[in-house]
Amino acid sequence: MSKATDVVWEALEEAALEVQARAYCPYSEYPVGAAILGRSGRIYAGCNVENAAYGHSICAERSAIMQMVAAGEREPIAVLVVTRGPKAGSPCGACRQMLVEFAEDLPIRLMVNGEPERTRTTSLAELLPDAFRPDSLLPKKS
Repeated sequence: MSKATDVVWEALEEAALEVQARAYCPYSEYPVGAAILGRSGRIYAGCNVENAAYGHSICAERSAIMQMVAAGEREPIAVLVVTRGPKAGSPCGACRQMLVEFAEDLPIRLMVNGEPERTRTTSLAELLPDAFRPDSLLPKKS
């Protein structure tokens, strides 16, 4: 895992804030932006996109993961998520599980509208202890 102190959070924050402004959230009115730093140094951003059929909505974190995978990368090393207040929102269970598919652990910074005083850094392992991982599956039959 990359250490949170090794990550240039400002670039992730800028990308997450930019994409948060483009979120499509007419039902919740809760725009979320997420930025993932890949091992290559590239940043992948995503926002939440809601749908009247709620199950068809997608969270910002999963949107960013899909951007990363579509670009051919598979190793996230840090994630930053921007939400509206009063406190920083945390990735939902589905997003945590999706992140575990690609990383055993990584630093995750949660912030409210880019306000440093309402920011906290945690990790994937803290948010999803004892995660179900790809290596939990039975081996394929020959």
